[in-house]
Amino acid sequence: MEQLEKVDVLLATYNGEKYLRKQIDSILNQTYKNINLIISDDCSKDKTKEILKEYEKKDNRIKIFYQEKNLGLINNFEFLLKKAESPLFMLADQDDVWLSNKIEQTLKKLKKDNADLVFTDLEIVDENLKILDLSFNRKMKKIHKIKKTIRTKQFEYLYNNITGCTIMCKTKWIKDILPIPKNSNYIIQDSWIGLIVSLNGKISYLDEPTIRYRQHGDNLVGTQKQSYKFEDFNQIRQLFIEVKKDLFKTYLENKEKFPDDLNKLTSMGKEYFDKIEQKENINFKGWNIFHKLYKNEQIGYYIINFIILNIPILGRVLFKIYSKTKKIILRKTKTNLKAKKIAKKIIG
Repeated sequence: MEQLEKVDVLLATYNGEKYLRKQIDSILNQTYKNINLIISDDCSKDKTKEILKEYEKKDNRIKIFYQEKNLGLINNFEFLLKKAESPLFMLADQDDVWLSNKIEQTLKKLKKDNADLVFTDLEIVDENLKILDLSFNRKMKKIHKIKKTIRTKQFEYLYNNITGCTIMCKTKWIKDILPIPKNSNYIIQDSWIGLIVSLNGKISYLDEPTIRYRQHGDNLVGTQKQSYKFEDFNQIRQLFIEVKKDLFKTYLENKEKFPDDLNKLTSMGKEYFDKIEQKENINFKGWNIFHKLYKNEQIGYYIINFIILNIPILGRVLFKIYSKTKKIILRKTKTNLKAKKIAKKIIG
């Protein structure tokens, strides 16, 4: 294969001994060989450092930085971004496994579309790499938003459509990406990188998995949405409002990075969410702002969010019906499973 630009693969590590070897092997054994693997270890307390030193001796494409004090996830990624010197960079998580042609296929897509950033789908696997789902983006219902907004400035504006460990990006964008906001509870490096590039560059999507995305008890980010954990409607509504207020506050604090039209929408959005937070039963104002923010959603999701945010009195009733129905279905499922087990024992 023709060797094109060098790619810097940026890997942040912290107490990753359990899965780290398989991930490093999957990166070093890519079909595309012209890479640097730049690793920053954030003061690991397990055997991660020993593993890294072992690999450092094996392959001259590896460069490792051992932090003297714990930086935290975002600061560690910032450190790595500043170390990127090749024309292209990719992000890697310590617990995943890359498919062997990930770099090659992603680079082909970037070249074909003349894109500034390419991201891909992922396979979801358990801790033993058994496949749980063939498409992360379909499971998380992202495909509609990706297809509808990928060429617009609103692509990463409200939701994180990009999983950072799938991206390949032109390094020239790092100067615009940095610094990554530190005061937000909901903006992570994945969404911020995608957001900044989408405002002035071209993003493309490769609709095939390039990673085995490992799910285990220690995941910082995974396949479970936070709202799924709540059993109270008011908690769900408050979370929706809290997330949007946090986003808009962060955007306004970094308004120099945004075009005027988005800054205007951000201001209106923040005012709208400030007001509906005070409405316990129904809100009649700002529906036009809601539409501007949610117009790219699927109709079902649009309606659900409209009810949750603007007609919570109805939302509570519907949520009670949903919760009762869910409990009935779960009871029936458990009963059926018990009956099957008993029948199996009787039959032998």
